[in-house]
Amino acid sequence: MQSERSLPRHAARRSLIGPYGIDVAWPKAPSNGQAESDVVVTPLARGLSILSAFTPDKAALGNQEIAEATGIPAPTVLRLLRSLVTLGYLHRDKTSKLYSLAPASLALGYAAIADPGMLRLASIELRAFAKATDTYVLLGTRDRLDVILLETQVSRSSLLELRLSPGMHVPIAYSMMGWALLAALPDDERHYLQAQVERHAGDTWPAAIRHRMGQKIAQVHELGFCMLHGEWEQELTCVAAPVVLANRPPLVLCCVGRTARLAQASVERELGSRLVACARALQERLSASR
Repeated sequence: MQSERSLPRHAARRSLIGPYGIDVAWPKAPSNGQAESDVVVTPLARGLSILSAFTPDKAALGNQEIAEATGIPAPTVLRLLRSLVTLGYLHRDKTSKLYSLAPASLALGYAAIADPGMLRLASIELRAFAKATDTYVLLGTRDRLDVILLETQVSRSSLLELRLSPGMHVPIAYSMMGWALLAALPDDERHYLQAQVERHAGDTWPAAIRHRMGQKIAQVHELGFCMLHGEWEQELTCVAAPVVLANRPPLVLCCVGRTARLAQASVERELGSRLVACARALQERLSASR
């Protein structure tokens, strides 16, 4: 995982406060010749983009803040906000005039993540791995062009304070978790998503990062995991591995440790293989729980 200091400004900001309606507020024409209206219902897409602007550290937002976050014109935002309040997806505080997520929105989120025992089982595996390896362990899945964190566990002796928590987003374009997740996708889906990532990043995406993403995807295909050993942040080592599940979107596991405690050879020989084993154990436990 990369420190926020090494990200372009827009990417670093999104990694802290979540998605900004990318490819939702302004859907692009599909490549198969279908009309855009046949694929994406723009008012619905914009409404979902507004709901996605709310995050744990941005729980209450004003009309203008939402317009800036989503790229949707302010008058349109206001009309959509009124509909979302009426339907029970948002609450408007009459005093502050700020909006926040209402129970109907929260119910959607809980339904998405509250697989029977999924997070409980994942938490057990992550906690055991963190304790055994003195690392900070993360579990995530894809949310459009980001990875959303579902669970985090940290060893008390790891001496790491990454300030990452469930619900936070990291960009696929700039993160090991994103690259490992891409590697788990079928070729057609991966190539399409890579093209979307590159198109959104535009000229601000360094060629070196694009090249490294390709390297790490190949590394996952070869070893089952990818790693960075002090290459971005000298004091940090990062290893990521996908968790492929039948009839579910793939997950991704990532562990971060201090480079001083982890020789590169031991990362390749031990930590990477242990993370792959953890991913397989999690895959088996989650499959058995269905």
